[in-house]
Amino acid sequence: MEKSRKKFADIIDQAMVAANTMDRDELLFSYKGILYPATFCSPEVFRAMESLEARSDDIILAGYPKSGTNWVGQILNDLVGIFEKKTQNKESSMNDEELEEFPYLEIGDTGKFERMNKLPSRRVIFTHLLPENLPRSIFKSKAKILLLIRNPKDVATSFYHFSNAMSPLPSYETWDDFFVAFMTKKMPWGCYFEYISKWNKYADDENVMTITYEELKEHPVLGVKNIAAFFGFSPTEKELQIVVERSSFQSMKKNSQKTHGAFGNLLFRKGGVSDWKNHFSEDQNEKMDKAFEEHIGRTKLGRKLKYEVYCKA
Repeated sequence: MEKSRKKFADIIDQAMVAANTMDRDELLFSYKGILYPATFCSPEVFRAMESLEARSDDIILAGYPKSGTNWVGQILNDLVGIFEKKTQNKESSMNDEELEEFPYLEIGDTGKFERMNKLPSRRVIFTHLLPENLPRSIFKSKAKILLLIRNPKDVATSFYHFSNAMSPLPSYETWDDFFVAFMTKKMPWGCYFEYISKWNKYADDENVMTITYEELKEHPVLGVKNIAAFFGFSPTEKELQIVVERSSFQSMKKNSQKTHGAFGNLLFRKGGVSDWKNHFSEDQNEKMDKAFEEHIGRTKLGRKLKYEVYCKA
């Protein structure tokens, strides 16, 4: 885990250095109609991705950016670590340097997938991609997918601060400027509403479990217990508590320099619910409410987000 964390920090640091030499209009590129950060992703990597040989015991974590994937990723890695320690009587089955890999599927180099194919099970894989842009082997293998969703107003608020702090992403002079971009499909990894809508088609799949950022915040022990059960883990109550404590915002922020390098301070800002109330104007609330109802309000995932509870002023 320590080596993979170093890999995480190194890739982020390199991307931030490279972005500092680029003009704003060079930071994003379009692939199949969706924008991506040029220092993290590339068309070549997307094409090479199809060579990934997914396995039935892979653990896939999917979520739109700023929905809490690094947080839930910590939970998944800890659950796998506990499972391996008990079943294999060793800390990890990884073979040090040559097997370490950046957790996000779409970020890295073209040789990444060949290396990933050599990784031992169980592999934990993160992604912000739409389901149709994932390697087909993921669905063919019946790998289990944990879909993490978060209310759109807090996603937008978090994305705004993140964009202004991260040099690989375009920054915005004002919140109003960012809001227009968010609502007009100009975000890295695509439109939030399209993301939820596309994943909604898989909401009833037996190999897909959906959890919301908000429910995990309110009931962390129950949330972690449900995640563990979905992937076939049976941690003790003590082990569950350890996972919850290690994945708390306070704990992850405290360790962020060690786990994520310079990226850590930018990644863990507040980690709460309802910060959107400090940013949205009345007009912006109305526009977001209308877009939500129009695109996903009547869907299963839309209902699961409890918009009336978390997004009404």
